[in-house]
Amino acid sequence: MNNEEWKSKLTPEQYYILREKGTERPFTGALLMNKDKGIYNCAGCGSELFTDEMKFDSHCGWPSFDKEIAGGKINRIIDKTHGMIRTEITCANCGGHLGHIFDDGPTETSERYCVNSISLAFVPVQSENISEEIILGGGCFWCVEAVYLNLKGVLKVESGYSGGHVKNPAYREVCNGTTGHAEVIKLTYNPAILTLQNILKVFFTVHDPTTLNRQGNDVGTQYRSVIYFKSEAQQQTSMDIINQLNKEKVFANSIVTEVKAFETFYKAEEDHQNYYNLHKSEAYCQIIISPKLEKLKKVFKESLL
Repeated sequence: MNNEEWKSKLTPEQYYILREKGTERPFTGALLMNKDKGIYNCAGCGSELFTDEMKFDSHCGWPSFDKEIAGGKINRIIDKTHGMIRTEITCANCGGHLGHIFDDGPTETSERYCVNSISLAFVPVQSENISEEIILGGGCFWCVEAVYLNLKGVLKVESGYSGGHVKNPAYREVCNGTTGHAEVIKLTYNPAILTLQNILKVFFTVHDPTTLNRQGNDVGTQYRSVIYFKSEAQQQTSMDIINQLNKEKVFANSIVTEVKAFETFYKAEEDHQNYYNLHKSEAYCQIIISPKLEKLKKVFKESLL
């Protein structure tokens, strides 16, 4: 988009800050004291940058955040203007100027993203009763289901089958590896409480996404690592996190997790629902945290579990 197109799209104030690297006066921004739940997007292109959980009051006069949404949403550029050396932050998608980042933050990340309100477009969560669904496969569904059942913001977890060619498959059919289905969970969650980014951070922490058609002793295409998305936003978030993990070389091998559009979910038989909690004495499922946990923490800039 050229300058004239940006001028027609943005208000004069937005153009001054986003495209000419201006700065709004401190303590004047509309989002400075905003405490509503929602997503902070780039005002120029709509790219998701921050969530309300990342925002804190730094008393500096501009909205402040201690981390960004994963996936390389923000670029960092050395800024030597005004006789100082600072780190400018821009939207990675459209190049819009957001503000600057400093290493004096009070949270565990030690980072303070100092952002102009005018550079942001806040999208509030309209209802505490909203829900979204995503389908995840990471080995035996008994074990994956158990991980998510107790997470705050999870509304429902169902074990089942997706990705194959057989209608209404039975467990024994899927275990034979002839149906094309993967053992998966259908996760229903409240995005106002639990973000997809955090769901996927847990997902990539509790299974090995680099082994093709295998998790531990479970071998076969039914145990493949897979994400079946229900929206373009879910697809983009999934790919952003995978690309980030590959870029940072968190795992010795590349991630082989499939990211595909959702088609059909078949709920598994009732005796496979909540299996781990009902059969703990069998000790089949052992929730093993990835040996790469410390690297994952570094990439995600927070504790995951």
